[in-house]
Amino acid sequence: MASAMEKLGAPPEPLKRSQASLFGGVACGVGVFILVLLLAGGPSLLNIAIGLVIGAALGIWVRLADL
Repeated sequence: MASAMEKLGAPPEPLKRSQASLFGGVACGVGVFILVLLLAGGPSLLNIAIGLVIGAALGIWVRLADL
């Protein structure tokens, strides 16, 4: 096992994300999309586009932030 001083100059190891992180991101994105449509008052084209953007952004954020 390498000591802390030996690890100091080593390149960083890539982070591994689990399958649960992917599922959580997708579920959160879909949930936010549905909530935006319900709160917006109707399924118009503009509301669907806004819901997709917000849902995708939050889904990606959950996926990347869940390490």
